[in-house]
This record gives sequence, C-alpha cells and structure tokens, in this order.
Amino acid sequence: MFGFGGNVTKAHVVGVAVGVGTAVAGYYLYKKNKTKVDAFLKSQGINIKSSCNSVDYENMSVEALTETKEHIEDILAERELNGNVCEACEATAECK
Repeated sequence: MFGFGGNVTKAHVVGVAVGVGTAVAGYYLYKKNKTKVDAFLKSQGINIKSSCNSVDYENMSVEALTETKEHIEDILAERELNGNVCEACEATAECK
C-alpha cells in the first residue's frame, strides 16, 4: 500500500517541497514576530511557555514582574510544604 516502487510521482515530490517550504517560512515568520504572536496568543488565553533564558525582565511591566514574583513565591512555598527546604534557596532561589 505504501510501497516506494514507482508510485512516487512528480506531484508527490512537488507537494513535499511545497510543504517543507511553507513550514520553514512559517517558522521564520514566527521567530521574527515571536513577541507579537505570543502576546496575541496570551490575549486569547493561550500561554506559551518559553525558556527562562529568553525572558527579558528589564522590559517587563511592573504587573508582569509582580505576577512572576508571586509565581516564584508560590513554587517556593509548595516546596517548603513538601519538605524540600534548603538554606541556599533564600539567597539564590535555586533549590533542586
């Protein structure tokens, strides 16, 4: 049914090439407009998780910084309740 013996036509090759090209163009446009796209998705209720390295704390609003701080405090409180307390957490916020 899915054999490769002579069943691949020019239309298949063109379709794959167009599909790959469209995916690459979409990825490039997303990366170029990442902040706008993520802001739009967030306004629609879809939160995109990103790595901590890409967070720009310097340009965040006071409200966003406060939300981030409260989230970190919640995580620390949960860890303290679960018995995962380490002394260095208070100074470095890196409890493993």
